[in-house]
Amino acid sequence: MNFAFSEEQEELRRSVRRFLDDKSPITEVRRLMETTEGYDPAVWSQMANQLGLQGLTIPEEYGGSGFSYVELIVVLEEMGRSLLCAPYFSTVALAANAILASGDDAAKKELLPGIASGETIATLALTEDNGRWDLEGIQLQAKKSGDGYTLDGHKMFVIDGHTANLIVVVARTSAGISFFAVDGDAQGLTRTALSTMDMTRKQARLEFSGTPARLIGADGGAEAALSKTLDLAAVALAAEQVGGAQRCLDMSVEYAKVRIQFGRPIGSFQAIKHKCADMLLEVESAKSAAYYAGWAAAEDSDELPVVASLAKAYCSEAYFHAAAENIQIHGGIGFTWEHDAHLYFKRAKSSELLLGDPTYHRELLAQRIGI
Repeated sequence: MNFAFSEEQEELRRSVRRFLDDKSPITEVRRLMETTEGYDPAVWSQMANQLGLQGLTIPEEYGGSGFSYVELIVVLEEMGRSLLCAPYFSTVALAANAILASGDDAAKKELLPGIASGETIATLALTEDNGRWDLEGIQLQAKKSGDGYTLDGHKMFVIDGHTANLIVVVARTSAGISFFAVDGDAQGLTRTALSTMDMTRKQARLEFSGTPARLIGADGGAEAALSKTLDLAAVALAAEQVGGAQRCLDMSVEYAKVRIQFGRPIGSFQAIKHKCADMLLEVESAKSAAYYAGWAAAEDSDELPVVASLAKAYCSEAYFHAAAENIQIHGGIGFTWEHDAHLYFKRAKSSELLLGDPTYHRELLAQRIGI
């Protein structure tokens, strides 16, 4: 086990940071978050064609680059730092992982090359009005219809659900929990963009009414695949949270050095020093948790379910605390719409709830280690 990134991984970080600094400055984030789509198609294509980001962890036989989850952690940390507005998390961390975990070779050959090339924007539709992330919350019904299936019901809080042209839907059949592929323009599918607190990450409500769907994997056999998908997604989100938390710390320290009050920089006051020191401790601890979870995902370790919940719970709280303290250190200006602090605060809060809040993951962690 090596917690140090290789030179190739550090070069990947530098390349992605340069790209995002150029293509996703905060002015562009503010522009895109006001649009319905929430992303720039030209930048999305460049991410795939120039950097190969969408196919980073997809095996070469399906059009990807075949890198490990550690490389994905590096990329997502940088995306979290820049608040990238793009359907990357939904496509790569949710949909692609679900297809890979399904064990359906035919589906992998059909669906993954489009994701790797950037032609396909995909997402995973799991939660419903109850907002639950466990299996008991899944009520959407799938019924056999000829050679395929039809779906009846709804999904809620679907990340990028209004723009995705491939939706991996989790539904119930008579055999149990199953994965289904639904085209974005499928008959009987109604997609409604939601008004959300975090405008940098779009969500949608999906209504299914006799909507045709194709089974992925075995009928009723998606429970294990779904559990693994959510664990991998939790690790990916933890890395993104680390990037955002680090940016909040950097913003706070930079401001504390230049803001003069009572004739001296506010960073010289003990209260501000304590806030920055506490943030540093939490950010570094969050990195340790996220990086270890990334290693476990890359190695497909038996520890993955435990460390995924651990990382998600800790990184959620570390990011939210860093974002809140960033506003406090900036004082009055930190509360304004014109300042960028609120964008990170809102992303921190939405990420805290996405895939289950810290309380949910601590309970899951307790169950998984047998407490």
